[in-house]
Amino acid sequence: MSDVKILESVQQFIARHHGHFIHGECVATETSERIELVNPATEHVIASIATADQQDVEKAVQSAHNAFSNAWANTSPYERGLKLNKLADLVEQHAEELAQLETLTTGKLINLSRHLEVAQSIIFLRYFAGWATKINGQTMQPSIPSMHGEKYSAYTVRQPVGVVAGIVPWNFSLMIGIWKIGSALTTGCTIVLKPSEFTTLSLLRLAELAIEAGIPAGVINVVTGKGETGQYLIDSALVKKVSFTGSVPTGIAIGQQAMKNDLTRVSLELGGKNAAAILADVNIDEILPNLLQATFVHQGQVCAAPERFFIHQSKYDEFVQKASAVVQQLKIGSPLDEMTMFGPLSNRPHFEKVKHYLDLAQRNNQVITGGNALQTTGYFVEPTLLKVQGIDDPLFLEETFGPVVDVIAFETDEELITMMNHSRFGLTASVWTNDLAKAMRLIPQIEAGSIWVNMHTFLDPAVPFGGVKASGVGREFSDA
Repeated sequence: MSDVKILESVQQFIARHHGHFIHGECVATETSERIELVNPATEHVIASIATADQQDVEKAVQSAHNAFSNAWANTSPYERGLKLNKLADLVEQHAEELAQLETLTTGKLINLSRHLEVAQSIIFLRYFAGWATKINGQTMQPSIPSMHGEKYSAYTVRQPVGVVAGIVPWNFSLMIGIWKIGSALTTGCTIVLKPSEFTTLSLLRLAELAIEAGIPAGVINVVTGKGETGQYLIDSALVKKVSFTGSVPTGIAIGQQAMKNDLTRVSLELGGKNAAAILADVNIDEILPNLLQATFVHQGQVCAAPERFFIHQSKYDEFVQKASAVVQQLKIGSPLDEMTMFGPLSNRPHFEKVKHYLDLAQRNNQVITGGNALQTTGYFVEPTLLKVQGIDDPLFLEETFGPVVDVIAFETDEELITMMNHSRFGLTASVWTNDLAKAMRLIPQIEAGSIWVNMHTFLDPAVPFGGVKASGVGREFSDA
C-alpha cells in the first residue's frame, strides 16, 4: 500500500499564513516570531504558526468576554444545542480533511485519525449538545426554624461562569479541544483555546467551521504559541475557568497560578503511569489482542494507556513470550499508509524523552523486546516490553507516555494491590480476569479515577473521566 492522497483542501489550508482565530476570523499576530510545524514521519516543515504575545491573548479573551456578555449567555439552551449539533454535522462533512490534518501534524495513523479522533469528536459534540436543555437546578425545603408555622423553600440555579481557557495537548488536539469546547458552550460559557505548538491546524480549522455552524463570532477563539502564550491566558483577569490537559508538572504549575489569581476555577486532567493487572485465571490468547491494542494505540501517547503490566506468576512466562511475539509483528511505517500498524512519535522533544528511557533500559539489560530508536527519517521507535528491577525502579515510576511497557510478576492479591498503588499517579487501571466477583473486590482498593474490567483506554462521554493523586483535579464528561 502507499500513502493516501492528501486532499486539495488540506494542501490549501496548510499553505496559508496562519494567524490566531479571534472574533470569527483569522488575524495577524502582533509579533513576527513564528513556530514551524514538522511532520513527525518525514521531519519536513509543513507549515508555520504565529506566537501570541500578551496583547494577542487579551484581544482573544476580550472577544470571548464580549461574546459571553452580549450573545452566548443569552442564547437559549435549545439554540445552543442546535448549533453544537450543526458543528458536529460540519465535522462529519469535513472528516477526511480534519483526519489528514491530524495525521500530518501528530503522526497518528490515518485510520486512527478517522475512526477514533474525528469519529469520537462527533459523538462527543452531539453528547454535549444534548445536555444544553438538561442543565437544571434544584428546589428544596430547608430546615430553618419556624417561628409562627411558616414554611420556606429554596432553589439553586446553575449559571455559566464566563470565559473558559482551554489548554490542549498535542496527542489528540482535535478531540480534546472538542471536549473543552462542548462542555463550555453547552453551559453558556465562551472559550479561548490554546493548542499545543506542535499540533494546531485542526483546531484552527474547527474554529472556522464553528462560524459556518452559526456559532457567534467570539464564542470560540484560538491563540497559538508556546508556554508563554498559555501563561498570558491563565493570568487574564477575564478568564474565570481554566481547563488543562497535559503533563503533571505543567498542571501543578497552572493550578498554583490559578489559585493565586483570585481562586480561578481549574480542571486538571494530567498524566498517568497506568496499571493493568492480569490475573491467574485469564486465557492469554483471548486477552492479548485487546490489551496490546489499548496499550500501543497512537504509539502509547495516550494519557489513559497502560504502562505497567502486573502478571500473575503462573502466567508470567507465557504472557511475556506471546506478547513479545505480537509486538515484534507490528508493522512500523508511514502513518498515511492505511496498512501501517505503528507510526512515529509526535515530536522531537518527546522522541528524545522516550529515547532516554530506552537507552536507560538498554544499559541496565532490561529490554525484553524492542528498545531501539529506528535509524531512519522520522521520530520512530520500536514498541517495547521491559522487565523492571522492582517497584522502585525509575522505569516503573516515571511516565514515559510512549510505547514502553514494564512487566512484573505478582503472587497474591494483597501484593498486587500494594504494587499497583505504589505510584504518585492515579488516572486509570484495568483488571483482566474471568472472576467477576474477585474483580469487584479489587476495584475499590485500586487508587485510580477510572478502572476497567477486561478492557482499557476506552472513554465514553456519559462516564466521568479524571484522576486522583497527581493525575488531576476535576472530571471531564457526563454531568460531573
